[in-house]
Amino acid sequence: MNTTVSTKGHNIGYARVSTADQDTARQLEALHQLGIDRLFEDKASGKDINRPALVEAMKYARTGDTLVVHSLDRLARNLVDLLNIVEDLTARGVSVKFLKENLVFTTSEADPFSKLTLQMLGAFAQFERSLIRERQREGIAIAKLAGAFKGRKQALNDEQVKELVSLDTVNHGKNRTALAAQFGISRNSLYRYLERA
Repeated sequence: MNTTVSTKGHNIGYARVSTADQDTARQLEALHQLGIDRLFEDKASGKDINRPALVEAMKYARTGDTLVVHSLDRLARNLVDLLNIVEDLTARGVSVKFLKENLVFTTSEADPFSKLTLQMLGAFAQFERSLIRERQREGIAIAKLAGAFKGRKQALNDEQVKELVSLDTVNHGKNRTALAAQFGISRNSLYRYLERA
């Protein structure tokens, strides 16, 4: 007697925000509505693909699974990384689903139109981020000329920075995530303070 066991793949959720003080609640709400089996969450910049939770999610994903992401820009900030991640996963039999754009990419899609759609949306998202950064730079330049721009208020005073540096030295540069949380700052801010000290 021939019995075949039907195995349904897992829905793997991936959420990302850029800094520790940002919130993934909106992304998580959308992901949980789908019935996520396993969730991976990064609080890190999307400037490259070396993010702890993303790396772990990609290792965890198996043939038949679906990686579900709220939107294209949560998975990658540039077109090359976006394409590389999607192509790597789909080549291993893992589908990739983007909720906001209502797109699903699978290995069974030999449709060149799907790849073109991904490339176009990724390129537009990258272009939009470039425009936003350019407008920010222009606005800051105008505000500086008018004497209205003072820069971002420092999160830590001089005494707190000394304490931060001292604790980092005692810890030999380990547990920096916990140290950043202790001072209520992001890891990026922590590294900036340490570089200046």
